[in-house]
Amino acid sequence: MTESTLTIAGRSFRSRLMIGTSRYPTQQIMLDAIAASGAEIVTVAVRRVNVSDPKAPMLTDYIDPKKVTYLPNTAGCFTGEEAVRTLRLAREAGGWDLVKLEVLGEARTLYPDMRETLVATETLAKEGFLPMVYCADDPIAAKQLEDAGAVAVMPLGAPIGSGLGIQNRVTIRLIKEGANVPVLVDAGVGTASDAAVAMELGCDGVLMNTAIAEAKDPIR
Repeated sequence: MTESTLTIAGRSFRSRLMIGTSRYPTQQIMLDAIAASGAEIVTVAVRRVNVSDPKAPMLTDYIDPKKVTYLPNTAGCFTGEEAVRTLRLAREAGGWDLVKLEVLGEARTLYPDMRETLVATETLAKEGFLPMVYCADDPIAAKQLEDAGAVAVMPLGAPIGSGLGIQNRVTIRLIKEGANVPVLVDAGVGTASDAAVAMELGCDGVLMNTAIAEAKDPIR
């Protein structure tokens, strides 16, 4: 493996771009966008996508989990208990242990509730999960999450879905400088140039969903 390889919890990936599976105009556009992106990790909202009921259409029927790493996430969860329960379900359904934890503080801004997030991270780590954790752009909180068992920290660049780009470059850089786990900018990345800024700050990768899914031409 070369220095350009992204390693998370001992698993290596060539691409540093992660993308989501929500908000696309059609399922086919989503599939084509994933293929065009070259992303090897795709986030999946467990509460919104069928991953467990074989009697209904399942995401695994369209995206092969052997070719793309599924990253079950807890989008829509507002308590740590709810998030942990959701990820337990994901593990029962697909055996996934690499997961994305997000515990939202409120519906208006979708900012994370860091107290609930920290407690949930500790619980998941004790249960053998490998949590990648959505968090505020706070260097102290990010370090606490790492100490609690996060295998990657994912500070927001700006509010989820805003496309405003990285608003606090200093704090993102401080998070990276203090981290011993990968740092991936999550939320608010609206353009390719925003992604470039994240990499220039030293971040290990970027997650983009809305910017691609709601673009005029997601595949392009």
